[in-house]
Amino acid sequence: MNRWMNCLLALIFVTESAYAQTEKKKAQPERPTPTAADVAYGEHARQKLDFWQAKSDKPTPLVVLIHGGGWVNGDKSGYGTAQIKPFLDAGISVVAINYRFIQHAMEQKVEPPVRAPLHDAARAIQFLRSKSAVWNLDKTRVGASGGSAGACTSLWLALHDDLADAASADPIARESTRLTTAAVTGAQTSLDPKQVKEWIPNANYGGHAFGYRDGTSPRPVEFAKALENRDTLLPWIKEYSPIDLASKDDPALYLEYPRQDKLPVAGESQTDPTHSAIYGVKLAERLREVGVEVVVTYPGSAPPKHKTMAAFLIEKLSGE
Repeated sequence: MNRWMNCLLALIFVTESAYAQTEKKKAQPERPTPTAADVAYGEHARQKLDFWQAKSDKPTPLVVLIHGGGWVNGDKSGYGTAQIKPFLDAGISVVAINYRFIQHAMEQKVEPPVRAPLHDAARAIQFLRSKSAVWNLDKTRVGASGGSAGACTSLWLALHDDLADAASADPIARESTRLTTAAVTGAQTSLDPKQVKEWIPNANYGGHAFGYRDGTSPRPVEFAKALENRDTLLPWIKEYSPIDLASKDDPALYLEYPRQDKLPVAGESQTDPTHSAIYGVKLAERLREVGVEVVVTYPGSAPPKHKTMAAFLIEKLSGE
């Protein structure tokens, strides 16, 4: 009996190990060797970036890739050749960044916790601009791209006023955080639980951004707590919710929602409420009110001029 049990346990171990290896391979696709890997732009272990320098005799534009994962997981190693090579071929340098997660922010008592990943991304942009002479970058042409939480971060960077501090003793802090453009997939465009609930009745994402996370409660519980305390959260919502930052001086944006399985109608439940195209439709309404160029695409929408995010970014950054 013990012999058979040992054999079974060994089989389970081998199976789980194989599964883990498969998952690891999925998370780390093949990609070009970075020009510079795991470069620190801050003191935390997660404040690292990988850089690929495009071949050019003149300063190149730059695309910053910001991974998704709900601000609680994910890694820059998830970006592979398919995402990186089109930009390098177009003479655009590429960076993939890591950043602090919500749990790290809560450990460090950052308020609200979402400030940590968002301001890390801003700091990475400033760090990259500070390296423009060394890495042959054109600091006037910087775009961002990401999925899900990385998409929300990219939009926050694109829509937020410049965080540069001209009077700072830190030369990196004096650099601009503004973007030339952004192209994203599956973006959450609002962190206001009341607004999101009106758009998408079965929405349940975002409570953790404001600290309603204990590591055991399910996402709907986190969301319900944020909704209950929404009036208290309003100052934070106005600062960290992308749609609240829209203004006429914002750059052109491209938002895709490939998982949308029906026409996005506000007020209707969604199959994937966290990545619904309703987020994009509502942000587009606001941006068009203030005169900002925006593309929203999803299955069933009118075919866009640019078939991919990369094509949009390449045109906006290279002027071609």
